[in-house]
Amino acid sequence: MKRHANLAFFVPHLGCPYQCVFCDQKSISGQQKAPDPSEVESTCERYLPEEGTGTEIAFFGGSFTAIDRGLMTSLLEAAHKFVHKGRASGIRVSTRPDYIDDEVLDILRQYSVTSIELGAQSMDDKVLRKNGRGHDSNSVVRASGLIKEKGFSLGLQMMVGMYGSEDPGKEAKYTAEHLAILEPDTVRIYPTIVVEGTALAELYRRGQYRPLDLDSAVNITASLIRFFRNEGINVIRTGLHYEESLIESMIAGPYHPAFGELCESMIFREKIEEALKGSTETVVYCEPRLLSQVTGQKKSNIRYFADKGINVRVIPDKDVKGISINTILQ
Repeated sequence: MKRHANLAFFVPHLGCPYQCVFCDQKSISGQQKAPDPSEVESTCERYLPEEGTGTEIAFFGGSFTAIDRGLMTSLLEAAHKFVHKGRASGIRVSTRPDYIDDEVLDILRQYSVTSIELGAQSMDDKVLRKNGRGHDSNSVVRASGLIKEKGFSLGLQMMVGMYGSEDPGKEAKYTAEHLAILEPDTVRIYPTIVVEGTALAELYRRGQYRPLDLDSAVNITASLIRFFRNEGINVIRTGLHYEESLIESMIAGPYHPAFGELCESMIFREKIEEALKGSTETVVYCEPRLLSQVTGQKKSNIRYFADKGINVRVIPDKDVKGISINTILQ
């Protein structure tokens, strides 16, 4: 799988005309204000190597094309210099689906933007309304079509366990299936976290919202990862980045600093279980780099099978790509 790398800048909440119930980007990004062009230029100068890399310069925050047009183009101009020099492969931006049109896409193309991520979050219109998103699923479909038509790489972001989702697993599957139809190149999956200072925090305190527990969030997300991979879609992120401000402001929800690792471990557990076919013993050979994922955090997968009376041995093998499961017939 191709490794994805970003040199990221956060543009928190600027330009966004809505306040989603779950959103407090200052806590999530750990940043109080947008970078200025000189900061973008100095950071790129410092961290991008002189020779070309596969790294994209990324402007995250979810509403990049909705910010003041002058600020947007000045940030792009500062980043564009490093793409022109061959020190970055392109520019990635994240934005709202209702702030995409032909005009803005033409501007983004002029400044070497290659990838555009849309914060879809859900394809269930009822859930979108309850979360105050300010757009519907048709906006995601329309914007995705324009982005692909113009030749940009399309990324889509979704959340699991959102407010108003009566059956989180079913709603997540529905969203994933409808996002896959749009043929994105990449997907990010985030569990819903309750952050202080948000409307969701008040809903939680009033007992009107119950976040997913960690095990449920991992199970749902692992199933989504498997689905997207089967569709040939690259999942480039699961779970929120660690930020001290996020930890300080979080009051509930399935946050874990190694959330993605937990999901990968669950996927390997499911693969082993599918291969057992009634056997009570198996040997799993794996790439050495995957050892912790196959055995699970603190060997949770080994304990899971042991509790069922199944002996699973995991052996790292540099000649194996991925995993090789050898079930021992009884």
